[in-house]
Amino acid sequence: MTVSFSIPTSDLDYCLEQLLDHKPPKILPPETVQQLCHTLKTQLLGVPNIMHLQSPISVVGDIHGQYHDLLEIFQIGGSPPTTNYLFLGDYVDRGYYSVETISLLITLKLRYPDRVFLIRGNHESRTITTNYGFYSEILNKYNGSADVWSWITDLFDYLPLGATIDGKIFAAHGGLSPSCQQLDQIRAIDRFKEIPHDGIMADLVWSDPDTEIMDFKLSPRGAGYLFGLDVINKFCHDNDLVQMIRAHQLCNEGFTSYWNGKCLTVWSAPNYCYRCGNKASILEILHSNYDSKNGSKTSDNSFDDPPGKLRSSNPQGVLPGQYFNIFEASPENDEDTISGKSVNGINTDINYAGSDFFGSYFQERPKRQHIEYFL
Repeated sequence: MTVSFSIPTSDLDYCLEQLLDHKPPKILPPETVQQLCHTLKTQLLGVPNIMHLQSPISVVGDIHGQYHDLLEIFQIGGSPPTTNYLFLGDYVDRGYYSVETISLLITLKLRYPDRVFLIRGNHESRTITTNYGFYSEILNKYNGSADVWSWITDLFDYLPLGATIDGKIFAAHGGLSPSCQQLDQIRAIDRFKEIPHDGIMADLVWSDPDTEIMDFKLSPRGAGYLFGLDVINKFCHDNDLVQMIRAHQLCNEGFTSYWNGKCLTVWSAPNYCYRCGNKASILEILHSNYDSKNGSKTSDNSFDDPPGKLRSSNPQGVLPGQYFNIFEASPENDEDTISGKSVNGINTDINYAGSDFFGSYFQERPKRQHIEYFL
């Protein structure tokens, strides 16, 4: 039986000081990471698969180990606890600072449990992190030991799968599933495990919207599905929702609005992989003062306008009370691009024996990669 215990606030503040007040930030000792992970797991045991959150809240998409850009998000959107944050997953892999990024988010979640909320993405997985950088980064930063990787990936099994905001907006990392018509089906999932190859849990973290189709279609990623307008209209209608918010896809302008705001993609890793040159965003939701029953499909694939002006004239394609705060990569992101070197002296030119070293993902890789793990 797991025995619950808490970490003193002073200890959490000390961890934040190590990560935030030093340049470069200090790596937390293994025994500290172990205690942080164990404490957060005991707290997450009582959290449902779909969290019930309220506005105002800021929604953050993929971060992928871009630690300095995460700090930029807090500069732009406000630091916890002054701002409520919902993070949509994909905290690690690809970037140079996955260890620092996930350490900071875990500490912030423990320090401000009612202000910071984390859900699971497709990269919160043992299989993916072994191949896309997090595992190798930990080996390098912790002198060849994989203990920290084991503790953090065990914690990933406890992360919720989604959230509702004001009961009207559904947020998940990826998208919808042909096996799921009701939110209650997600609530009934046993989430405390590695992400499976298929099924509702896999589709939630792997699927993508597609404006060219109406129904479901197999995804070219090799996992999850593409879903169209009919799918999201029915899902929202059946669950009394007005919108889905998700991450998972690189957006050159930092965000994408589908079907006049019925589905939004928020992307929060600027200059992704230190070479894509894209912008990033956070989605600020101030309120949701509109009637979900009036958000119906019309012949031009848009929303009918209820008295509460559900259709937004905002050029961002969002609903009333929502705003994409767009930002560029931090100066430190540019420095990483030039030097090809991460924090604490880990250089991407070093080859670590017996592993797929994470630096290779930033050296002459194509911009678009197909996932091959579920073929």
